[in-house]
Amino acid sequence: MCNFNKQNDDTKALIHLLMQKCAEAVGGTNFLLSLIDAMKEKKPNALIHSACKVDSKELVIKWNKIVFKDKFDVLEEIVRSHKSSENQDFNILTSESQKKKKKILNMVKTLAPIEFTVITKGTENHAGFNFKIFDTVEEDYVKINPIFAAMFFCSTEYMKKALKYEL
Repeated sequence: MCNFNKQNDDTKALIHLLMQKCAEAVGGTNFLLSLIDAMKEKKPNALIHSACKVDSKELVIKWNKIVFKDKFDVLEEIVRSHKSSENQDFNILTSESQKKKKKILNMVKTLAPIEFTVITKGTENHAGFNFKIFDTVEEDYVKINPIFAAMFFCSTEYMKKALKYEL
């Protein structure tokens, strides 16, 4: 998931197009990368930052609900276990243990309504963009949004490779 070199060409192209569209919506690649750097500075992760926002010099990302550590830990475990995966479309509900599956479902119910908004500071005429944590939420299938994973869990190097990828 977070190893760009291991992705197949179709997945690389999809991630490139998504990240390129996001960068264009906020004024360019450098603005987006500086926001991601600002997010990486928040320890242990920007997602559990109580202010529900992170500022860079040019951009701000805000979200509408505090993410508590217990839910973050479940999400992080899922992302970390699939970090080197070549498959972008994995179902996070595929767990052998019923107890673990129940924890994941509770986390999904809690975090699914959260929406992230990335906007420019100042008066520049860029629309910004919105995204959610999960791309797909169905009864037996939940997929993590690749934009969310890239911004909160993947490295800045991953983002640079995705943005520079040649179609």
